[in-house]
Amino acid sequence: MATDGAHRFRSVKSLPVDRVVDDDSPYGQSSSFLRNDGPSVDDEDANPSVSPQGSVLGSWGNKKWGDTGSYAAKKKHHSWFQSSDGNWELAKILSISGTESLISYSEGKVLKVNSDCLLPANPEILDGVDDLMQLSYLNEPSVLYNLQYRYDRDMIYSKAGPVLVAINPFKKIPLYGNDYIEAYKSKSKDSPHVYAIADTAIREMIRDEVNQSIVISGESGAGKTETAKIAMQYLAALGGGSGIEYEILKTNPILEAFGNAKTSRNNNSSRFGKLIEIHFSETGKISGAQIQTFLLEKSRVVQCTEGERSYHSFYQLCAGAPPPLRALDAVHVSKENQENAFTMLAAVLWLGNVTFSIVDNENHVEPVIDEALLNVSKLIGCEADGLKLALSTRKMKVGNENIVQKLTLSQAIDTRDTLAKSIYSCLFDWLVEQINKSLAAGKCRTGRSISILDIYGFESFDEYIQDGIDWAKMEFEDNQDCLNLFEKVTYDTSGFLEKNRDLLHLDSIKLLSSCTCELPQAFASNMLSSSEKSVLGPLHKSGGADSQKLSVATKFKGQLFQLMQRLESTTPHFIRCIKPNNSQSPGVYHQGLVLQQLRCCGVLEVVRISRSGFPTRLSHQKFARRYGFLLLEHVALQDPLSVSVAILHQFDILPEMYQIGYTKLFFRTGQIGKLEDARNRTLNSILRVQSCFRGHKFRQYMKELKRGIFTLQSFARGEKSRKEFAMLLERHRAAVLIQKHIKAKIHRKRFEDIHGASIMLQAGIVFAYANVIYGNFKLIMSTFKGRCSGDIGLLQFGLEKGNQSDEVEVKSSYLAELQRRILKAEAGLKEKEEENDILLQRLQQYESRWSQYELKMKSMEDVWQKQMLSLQSSLSIAKKSLSLNDSERNSDASINTLTNDETTPGGDATNGRRNNGYGNVRPMSAGLSVISRLAEEFEQRSQVFGDDANFLVEVKSGQVEASLNPDHELRRLKQMFEGWKKDYTTRLRETKVILNKLGHEDGDGEKGKRKWWGRINNSRVNI
Repeated sequence: MATDGAHRFRSVKSLPVDRVVDDDSPYGQSSSFLRNDGPSVDDEDANPSVSPQGSVLGSWGNKKWGDTGSYAAKKKHHSWFQSSDGNWELAKILSISGTESLISYSEGKVLKVNSDCLLPANPEILDGVDDLMQLSYLNEPSVLYNLQYRYDRDMIYSKAGPVLVAINPFKKIPLYGNDYIEAYKSKSKDSPHVYAIADTAIREMIRDEVNQSIVISGESGAGKTETAKIAMQYLAALGGGSGIEYEILKTNPILEAFGNAKTSRNNNSSRFGKLIEIHFSETGKISGAQIQTFLLEKSRVVQCTEGERSYHSFYQLCAGAPPPLRALDAVHVSKENQENAFTMLAAVLWLGNVTFSIVDNENHVEPVIDEALLNVSKLIGCEADGLKLALSTRKMKVGNENIVQKLTLSQAIDTRDTLAKSIYSCLFDWLVEQINKSLAAGKCRTGRSISILDIYGFESFDEYIQDGIDWAKMEFEDNQDCLNLFEKVTYDTSGFLEKNRDLLHLDSIKLLSSCTCELPQAFASNMLSSSEKSVLGPLHKSGGADSQKLSVATKFKGQLFQLMQRLESTTPHFIRCIKPNNSQSPGVYHQGLVLQQLRCCGVLEVVRISRSGFPTRLSHQKFARRYGFLLLEHVALQDPLSVSVAILHQFDILPEMYQIGYTKLFFRTGQIGKLEDARNRTLNSILRVQSCFRGHKFRQYMKELKRGIFTLQSFARGEKSRKEFAMLLERHRAAVLIQKHIKAKIHRKRFEDIHGASIMLQAGIVFAYANVIYGNFKLIMSTFKGRCSGDIGLLQFGLEKGNQSDEVEVKSSYLAELQRRILKAEAGLKEKEEENDILLQRLQQYESRWSQYELKMKSMEDVWQKQMLSLQSSLSIAKKSLSLNDSERNSDASINTLTNDETTPGGDATNGRRNNGYGNVRPMSAGLSVISRLAEEFEQRSQVFGDDANFLVEVKSGQVEASLNPDHELRRLKQMFEGWKKDYTTRLRETKVILNKLGHEDGDGEKGKRKWWGRINNSRVNI
């Protein structure tokens, strides 16, 4: 199927030629590895030959690799020999005879082979190099050996020019984490790694302001998904900070659950294509992301090969994932939408259990109305009869009539499976849409992005011809052999076109649109909108929306075209994932399988093209703008082409290492690194000079600024200090004055206390000392008299010259006893003095407490005195009033008596009035007696309360000893006084009422007289 070069798909194996390399890339280093001790790509002794063992060397051997020339004229110690089982083994050449060589290989075996079958081996010093371009002999066995050498030592990453080769270790290796991220970020590590690829992509994106892409390719089980996760992890670490990076990482388990499945070659195989476009802000921080998927393998929903499984989501739904593993929460999918998604999954599962029964002889069928059918209708929200009709019939329009066609068993099963596949495919697309909404909500895009794609890329060499480059075309393998092989294979093409069309009949779409659930309605709307797109080429028979649906091949072609347009606008970076064995076992390396993948991915061609072609390209304008400042000013102002040529001459770049095109400059590998080194050195020197100059200017500015600040601070501090000093001076004077008065008062008080205490102490000491002397004297005299009565004459009295003297002689024992007693008396005196000090302290305490209690008692006495005076005044007024009224009545009574006696000598009326007069005197006498009793009670109670209060004061002061609490008794006494006062007041009021009654009985003649109680009220004292 060879086609014109302008229309053929460009091969992936030459895509790295478009790559622009700089010194920041771990894959853009100098090409100093080209050694002189072996043939290069331009060796003239290249002589292709065919292996006599019938190996693959005939098609992939010497005719492709110029540095694997014949050994006919050379004798080398080691070479590669392909054994009968197809594996390459390291052999030693013992001798050469003509076109044959005698070799020794594993376990001392000796064999004579054609010299053209041997391929040169690299020296041991090159074992395990991290870049395949550093190998002196770039042939298949050398590449296989180098990769295996590194793989056995857990160095799974190698460089093939600008391409990273990653071999799946099928185990955890310590090459990841924050420590490694920081190491590659700071450039302290430069060994091949996915982190290095991601670091180069983000740096070139910021530097060149061009979108980047990381293309990850490889067969199923090679580790593409994990490699994409590792790249995303590094980008999230460098561009994180807003929190969106965690949401991006959380999308991986969601897409793996709904798009990955277990196959015979991989337990977690991605059954769809994925492009994750991560957007960055101007500062290099992640601001959002968008995910695009390609061609989900829908057939896996309804059928699986033996030993394989369907998508993980079905098994996870049945098992029930724990809350920590529910990643849909992380991308802000609501609980309601999650339940709807799980409902659709359950509906797809139940659809697989729907069965059919034959209803006539023409093999027409109807769905069995059982648990499966009812559950499907309930889950998607439709009527069971409607679902039954959609699965067993099909409406067709013939002319102007609508015909209902019954389906056969195979047609019904296809309809059921197509409905299940469509629901799952729409659910997958809906989830991707929800994720994109979450990752893009509120995020601003600057147009800078890094896309991660796990699909192959393509390349073309037409640019060399268009730019006028002297380029020797390289021949690539024609795929005619593969086409011839395909022609010999027999295929079962039954239903191929129908499956390729991937049709969902209009009846099923209408069924989904009539459902009450939101998701089926959304699915139907999307399918109806997509059905409006016409298919390229002749249309199928008229059948409504069915004829307008896109086929699988057409969808793939359209998606591939859009993908190519997107990738062509980015700078690509490539990672080739290799699967070392089919058993997914760690440490197992199958040469045949690895070689097959290297050939398929074109890794060896990439290295060859990188070594012999011009992989680095820059336009004249960009080259002059980037490196023109390295020239003198008058040269740098010329046109871009002249500036570019001057730069190349100034840095002595050999003519064979570059080509000048019409619009661009083309460089071989590593040449641009020399210019970048010179540019970086010059920029560093410029920056160093600028930093020194700016530092000098800033230091001068800082000196002037400091001087100004110091001057301003000195004025401010001086003014502040003067104000503070004036304030402190005033405070000092006031403090001195206050201290003077306080000290004087304290000293006076202290002097008075010391003086009083000294007088009291002296008096006590004198009194105690006198008592002790007197007592001792009495004791001595009594003892002296008693002792002297029984002894010899101890007393002599005599008179001498008119002077009378008495001499007393005592024994020495008496004197010792007297001295002992005197010492004892002195000790006792000291003890008494100490006791006196203690008593004096207690006395001072009692005095202070006594003064406090005196104040309290004085206040209480004042209160009681006022209350007593009030009561006494009330009683005296009452007495006076009663006495006055009594005298007045007695006088009135006598007058009335005389009058009656004069006017009326006798009669009952006179006697009655006399009786009334005497009757008035009696009640008044009774009132006086009551008042007298109240006065006596008042006097007695006053005396009792006064005596009790004085007693408590004496107890409190210590004058009287008593086993009671004076404070408690004082409170109790106060309560008793208050109670008695209240009772006494009540009785006074009762007495007032009684006396008022007695006053009203005097008659009308007494109305004008003022009552005694009224006079009392006029002079009332508040009790």
